[in-house]
Amino acid sequence: MRQAVLTRETRETCIAAELCLDGTGLARVDSGIGFFDHMLDSWSRFACFDLTLQAKGDLRVDAHHTVEDCGIVLGQLLKQALGDKAGIERVGDALFPMDEVLAQVAVDVSGRGFLVWQVDVLASPAADFPFELAEEFFRALACNAGITLHVRLLSEGNSHHVLEAVFKGVGRALRLALSVSGRYGGVPSTKGSL
Repeated sequence: MRQAVLTRETRETCIAAELCLDGTGLARVDSGIGFFDHMLDSWSRFACFDLTLQAKGDLRVDAHHTVEDCGIVLGQLLKQALGDKAGIERVGDALFPMDEVLAQVAVDVSGRGFLVWQVDVLASPAADFPFELAEEFFRALACNAGITLHVRLLSEGNSHHVLEAVFKGVGRALRLALSVSGRYGGVPSTKGSL
């Protein structure tokens, strides 16, 4: 099983998490931010990752530190659980509809952390989750996991639907990219390493 456990503590947050890449999509998440928990549950479900995450952050300030630090931890867990990346498909993409919204996601497990975010910030937050924190989360995830991640909104709608399409789409694209193929003898790279 490709899995990892990590605890990260700073003066702003304390996060303990466990991630299994070969799971069934079971998530037990408590970040103190209800909508974010819902998004992480959706992400895990569509990635087929088993995720346990407990976060305590300085929510009296705002949700920024907690959300960004969860991205850091989940990125580090992904990188650790992948090991040498032998046999993975490496790339994955998804078009994900959510009612009136359509999100496009592409991921390359390249060893190079990079985010392209083409999702306009919507004026209204989704419940207790300021919309702009999604970009912060995915940037921290991509940079710490060493993945290239492109997210584009093709059809707009309400903020809840946009975020749900994005989180589920990223999960689906990661599931495809991290799936193990019997066709690769090693790492899928012309360089021989990722």
